[in-house]
Amino acid sequence: MPSLNAPVQGGCLCGGVRYEITRPFERAGYCHCSRCRKLTGGLAGLNGRVAPEGFRLLAGHERLGSYTPAQSANPVVFCRTCGSNLGRGRWPDGPVIGVRLGTLDGDPGIRPQYHIFVASRASWEELPEDGLPRYSERKPQR
Repeated sequence: MPSLNAPVQGGCLCGGVRYEITRPFERAGYCHCSRCRKLTGGLAGLNGRVAPEGFRLLAGHERLGSYTPAQSANPVVFCRTCGSNLGRGRWPDGPVIGVRLGTLDGDPGIRPQYHIFVASRASWEELPEDGLPRYSERKPQR
């Protein structure tokens, strides 16, 4: 589990952007919306959310690019050199830091907890019977 004493690092494919997580992730889950599919090139995005104070950009600030999809409040963050999709939010100091868990070098200390936007998953995608809760749209706020 990420902590100040045992951070988990991550970065982009070319290595120009490097970051570390110094607090436990608040949540993690699969998003099956069409935007995440197009952003990742996969069936779903596997995303984790960490408090801004638990995120530290180590290198590559000048390589970060962002794109805000229509009808979205959080921009997508990517490396302008290699194109790696790194997460969502306003890196490195926005109020929400979303991280694509596939960009981590080690164990995030959290396992996926849910599937969201399953109503808009690819028509040919079969969700695995993994026991995780499924939500047709966003996960309800508690």
